Amino acid sequence: MSVLIKPIITEKMTAQGELYNRYGFIVNPGANKIQIKDAVEATYGVSVSKVRTMNYAPKRKTRFTKTGVQHGKTNALKKAIVDVAEGDIIDFYSNL
Repeated sequence: MSVLIKPIITEKMTAQGELYNRYGFIVNPGANKIQIKDAVEATYGVSVSKVRTMNYAPKRKTRFTKTGVQHGKTNALKKAIVDVAEGDIIDFYSNL
């Protein structure tokens, strides 16, 4: 089970990273805060001071087409906001 799925790279999270040393990740929905902390520390070599998580429910959508009503939904996901210790940074752009 891979805990970290992908980092959240948006304008808002980039600003949070520069100002407050906070980084966002989309994580496995079954992972807890301790597992997320260990995975970030092992992957990026930083020390994590705080982890906050958010569960997002799927969004349901309905479309009316010629063939009838089509129902669908997006995937449910879990986000984690990780505070890194003072002096440590995570550089997502070093591999480009």
